[in-house]
Amino acid sequence: MLPLAAQPPKHEVRAAWITAVYGLDWPQTRATSPESIRKQQAELIEILDRLKAANFNTVLFQTRTRGDVLYKSAIEPYNSILTGKVGGDPGYDPLAFAIAECHKRGMECHAWMVTIPLGNRKHVAALGKESVTKKKRAICVPYKREYFLNPGHPQTKEYLMSLVREVVERYDVDGVHFDYLRYPENAPRFPDSYDYRKYSKGRSLAQWRRDNLTEIVRYIYKGVKAMKPWVKVSTCPVGKYKDTSRYPSRGWNAFHTVYQDVQGWLGEGIQDQIYPMLYFRGNHFYPFALDWQEQSNGRQIIPGLGIYFLDPSEGNWTLDEIERQMHFIRAHGLAGEAHYRVKYLMDNTQGLYDALEEDFYTAPALQPAMPWIDNVAPTPPAGLTVETPENGYWKLSWQPATDNDKRNVPMYVIYGSDTYPVDTSNPENILAQRVQGTEYTYAPIRPWTARKYFAVTAIDRCGNESKAIQQQ
Repeated sequence: MLPLAAQPPKHEVRAAWITAVYGLDWPQTRATSPESIRKQQAELIEILDRLKAANFNTVLFQTRTRGDVLYKSAIEPYNSILTGKVGGDPGYDPLAFAIAECHKRGMECHAWMVTIPLGNRKHVAALGKESVTKKKRAICVPYKREYFLNPGHPQTKEYLMSLVREVVERYDVDGVHFDYLRYPENAPRFPDSYDYRKYSKGRSLAQWRRDNLTEIVRYIYKGVKAMKPWVKVSTCPVGKYKDTSRYPSRGWNAFHTVYQDVQGWLGEGIQDQIYPMLYFRGNHFYPFALDWQEQSNGRQIIPGLGIYFLDPSEGNWTLDEIERQMHFIRAHGLAGEAHYRVKYLMDNTQGLYDALEEDFYTAPALQPAMPWIDNVAPTPPAGLTVETPENGYWKLSWQPATDNDKRNVPMYVIYGSDTYPVDTSNPENILAQRVQGTEYTYAPIRPWTARKYFAVTAIDRCGNESKAIQQQ
């Protein structure tokens, strides 16, 4: 199996979830003074630097938790984890900051939004009159000491879309990523009987609930695409869709247990990516990962890996479980993987971070393209000039690609090699991606690793890459 890991693909999603709820991954410091604001920001920068050093390219940044948010919203209050108090302004906009810092490092930033659950009674009480349960009582329901948005109420999708619209219109996000877009598990008594009688039109309760979630997904997907077609819309569903021909789900699956008809969403083309929460091992992982890929309708399947089980207090997994899963993902052509959660990467739990840096993610990777949105490559840049190095820095400049789509302005990928012409199919030659503007300064960390020859391509936000221009 080693050759697969030894040759990282040029296109692969390498994602990590950064969990803000309870400050699990970030932040550890409360932003209450200029100094503590800087410290809170520095904690995030350290995480992003470490991800970048291991050639990650996607950050799933928690943006909405339980009816509260991590950006300046006109709809919901700031999460108390930022300052220590509900609605407390941290003195900067964490989402804007996260996006800018990800982009500086050539990484995508997706706004990870928890959708249906609104928290327990204590949490809702703490939000007070700012809680959606007070502002929009009609779309909220209590169930088992918690509150939820009611997927069966027609206005729920509009409320969620209002939050998504704030994020997509106002921020340069690369994706919106929906979590808990499902009913509570095994919830025959979920209090929606009034809505069921009113809206079901003869469908079974299970079918009606599945249709409710599908309608929310469809409504948000179309809404996002109308604003910015390149913004990726994804969900992290329960890891097993339903029983497969190869292996049973033992009663725990997306379709029956929480009413997510995710393969229906893929078939209809109302998702760009799916991050199934495949936090399992052995036969509970491989047959279900394969099933997602076989039903993907060409969309990107990015299994979520349960790396938290490497922590002895969480499970008794060993590193080879995760390594085998990653080999399998590459061998079967899935789009990449996502690590749940970033803390275990930062802690290098059981040597996972080292294994990624030294074995699996040894070269950078570009984002897989989205041909169902746009499959036309930008025009190549022109006139690449390379100024001979001064104090070990090479300065590259070029004429921009001539595409004039104001909303989807091409960015650039810089390649370098010791041989001419530069082989742009080899990811080990990628020096930088998502470069904006038409200049780049190449500063090799170690002078003796410096590359001699350079090439530049234009790339759009759907992942279409132009032909390369080589230095003359």
